Amino acid sequence: MLTLDNLWVSIKQFFQEYVINTAKSIEWKDAIDIILLSAIFFFLYRFIRDRRAGKLLMGLAFVFVLTILAEAVEFRATRFIFSDFRQLGVIAILIIFQPELRSALEKVGGTPLSGLKNITSESRDLATINAEIDAISTAASDLSREKVGALIVIERSTKLGEYIKSGVLVDAVISPHILRNLFFNKAPLHDGAVIIRNSRICAAGCFLPLSTKEDIDKDLGTRHRAAIGMSEASDAVVIIVSEETGTISLSVDGNLKRNYNYRSLKQELNGLLIPQVTEDADGKRKHNGKHQKKNNDR
Repeated sequence: MLTLDNLWVSIKQFFQEYVINTAKSIEWKDAIDIILLSAIFFFLYRFIRDRRAGKLLMGLAFVFVLTILAEAVEFRATRFIFSDFRQLGVIAILIIFQPELRSALEKVGGTPLSGLKNITSESRDLATINAEIDAISTAASDLSREKVGALIVIERSTKLGEYIKSGVLVDAVISPHILRNLFFNKAPLHDGAVIIRNSRICAAGCFLPLSTKEDIDKDLGTRHRAAIGMSEASDAVVIIVSEETGTISLSVDGNLKRNYNYRSLKQELNGLLIPQVTEDADGKRKHNGKHQKKNNDR
């Protein structure tokens, strides 16, 4: 009983020193700090919850909590075993979560450039972008009808140079005819992805990273998993045509949407790719966050 009493007293002292006393000394700046950290942890949780690394993080969190409790109640053996965990834990996190950290930093680094993306895209003629969208939508519709598998990646602000190098450089104008020929079943590059950069077909037969998400539909194959993985690792827009069903799908930001046709795919691409620029009352051009869309039936 003496041991249990001492354990209870140690726990009460721990909460008294580290929780109650800390709460009493909180100022308005501390409250903002707590809110900011909560937001960071919330977005971190959303980022890793569907990834395999999420379970590893839960394991590390459990060991970290166990270490703190061992110090609070003075479990000498447990404290000895985990004495260096906090120092080694940082290194372990960097090693274990290297792919996730890289993906997150790429997206954070691309966010400040999202506005610049619209400005620089003005250098490309709007008619060129519309022609690009129409050609991709037409090719996807034709490939869907013929049940020819396809994987088309449209580069945006995140540069895809390392994936372009994995394929064969093409540098061709985007046209439904060329896209159909690249994905024709007997074509030498039909198994890989086509990457589009600056409204031109940059490379074909490219290898993409596979998603590690565990909630992907079991009916979806490697092509769809690669599309999701590419959209997780970058801000690219990825179009998929299923070889088995002819279903057209689109993946952005790690999310997959299915059952597109020519019209709905073109409308979606309009919203994702056309610069969001209008003119204000003074005739000055500004970004208003609205998408220009044209609903053309086919």
